[in-house]
Amino acid sequence: MIIEVSEDKTVELLDRVANFFVERRLGSASLMFIESIYPLNFIISQLMYFVAPFAEIIFNPVEYQQFAAIIKKEENIKYLLDKIDELDTEFHKKLKEEKKKDKYKHKKRRQRFFRKLSRLLGKRD
Repeated sequence: MIIEVSEDKTVELLDRVANFFVERRLGSASLMFIESIYPLNFIISQLMYFVAPFAEIIFNPVEYQQFAAIIKKEENIKYLLDKIDELDTEFHKKLKEEKKKDKYKHKKRRQRFFRKLSRLLGKRD
C-alpha cells in the first residue's frame, strides 16, 4: 500500500514527534539515537510496516502509517533532527531563565530575612 502524505501533514507529524521528545527532556538522547540509525531510515520504515498490526493497537493507525512513509525520506529525518535540536535549545534557554529568576527570588528573600534579623538583634542591644 502506497501512502502519500502532504507536506503540511508531514511537518505537523514531525513537529509533534519532536515536541514529544523535548517535553520529556529526551532531546539529546533522541538526537543521538536518530543520528545513529540515520543510515538505516528506509529499513526502519520497513520494520515499522512489519510491526504495524501490533503497533496500531497502541497508536493511531492512520498516523502510524503516515509516519512510516515519512521517515523513508532522508530530508524528513534531517528536518526532525533540526526541529528536535531547535526545540531542545529553546527548552533549555527557558529552563535557564527560570532558574535565574528563582535564584534571584531566593537571594531577595534571604536578604529580607537577614535585614529583619539584624533589625531584631539591633533593637535588643
